[in-house]
Amino acid sequence: MGIPGGTSDVELVRRVLDGDTAAYAGLVARYRDRLGRYAQHMLGSVEDAEEVVQDTFVRAYRSLKRCEDPQRFGAWLYGILVNRCRTAGGRASRRRRMFVRDEHALDGPPPVGSSDIERAELDQLVRWALSLLGTEYREAFLLKYVEDLEYEEMAQLTGVGVSALKMRVKRARERLQIIIREAERV
Repeated sequence: MGIPGGTSDVELVRRVLDGDTAAYAGLVARYRDRLGRYAQHMLGSVEDAEEVVQDTFVRAYRSLKRCEDPQRFGAWLYGILVNRCRTAGGRASRRRRMFVRDEHALDGPPPVGSSDIERAELDQLVRWALSLLGTEYREAFLLKYVEDLEYEEMAQLTGVGVSALKMRVKRARERLQIIIREAERV
């Protein structure tokens, strides 16, 4: 494919806008995993996350001319993803009210022993705990601690004020601690 890893977002965006559609593959390769991880945490489903990420890349490609600052292509792309996750999350929430896909999902927290928690069990516990948070708290927590964004960047992506985001992150952290402590007692 030939997209060098050191090629900047600005250069790739410029090439795409100049008609080199293959250069977009470099941007997709650069951001696919991070966007997929975020979407999966937000939506709780690999299939839904893949669909949202694909939709994000299609929408970004179609509106690339509206990316006013190619230097911040990543932030612009995340903004699209956050909106797509919100839309998909609303649809998924309505769908879950109609069906339960996993009959064991309602059984409570995953079993956690009092001995060393294996990585897979811990990962499962954290995913389960995150799924119990309200969307706005999960979104803020993931942007801060998983995507490692500054509050100002988070505010630009979400349209929510910095102080409100700080409160959401604080409340999400507190709630996660309670959920995990309670699960460990089970």
